[in-house]
Amino acid sequence: MFNNKYDSGNCIVDIHSGAGGEDACDWALMLFRMYTRFFDKKGYKYDVIDYLDGDGAGIKRASIMVYGEYAYGYLKGESGVHRLVRLSPFDSNNKRHTSFASISVSPILDDVSDVVIRDEDIKIDVYRSSGAGGQSVNTADSAVRITYLPSKIVVTCQNERSQLQNKEKAMEILKSKLKMIEIEKQEEELNKIKGVSKNIEFGSQIRSYVLHPYSMVKDHRTNVEESNVNKVLDGDLDLFIESYLRMVK
Repeated sequence: MFNNKYDSGNCIVDIHSGAGGEDACDWALMLFRMYTRFFDKKGYKYDVIDYLDGDGAGIKRASIMVYGEYAYGYLKGESGVHRLVRLSPFDSNNKRHTSFASISVSPILDDVSDVVIRDEDIKIDVYRSSGAGGQSVNTADSAVRITYLPSKIVVTCQNERSQLQNKEKAMEILKSKLKMIEIEKQEEELNKIKGVSKNIEFGSQIRSYVLHPYSMVKDHRTNVEESNVNKVLDGDLDLFIESYLRMVK
């Protein structure tokens, strides 16, 4: 199932809430909890390098560096849009709401020394760090956000003790992402030459989690279903992950 040369390595999991206000932010937090529980079950270590609370509930975004054997291989298929259907706890009329959040998984590349980033191509912002759950971990403006202007890629890091350390880690992550984009472009060109068509689009809805009017988690790529939604939200993802990996191997 692991035929990509980066499958055996570590990765970064980015979670972003979609449109939908408090419901979407709460759903992003539920996914954060689901994946961290999955990491615990797998014995993976992880660092939360970025975490932004929602305005009223949940989170707007989070970035997690995951360390463990085949971390990227297991998690790469989780990239895409995840959809939640439930009776909203934030709706006074208790109406059914649909919420969306996106997951992006990138490998952490060991050698990025050949990636050159010009000073004029990046914008660096500093801001106050805040830990998971809104707990202040540093009262200084030590968190760093780097925007790569040519492609608008944004990398943030706030878990290190100093602004310099956060900047260094953010630059490493940015270089890793830029190198991976270039590798994917080369592979795409090669596939065109070979006549191979890959129908994988980032941003497509990959899985639905329905809590009302019935209970069901369904992966739209493999058609695998699980009626015990709570078990899945508690981090039991092996059925979905392994079914996807077998499908694309």
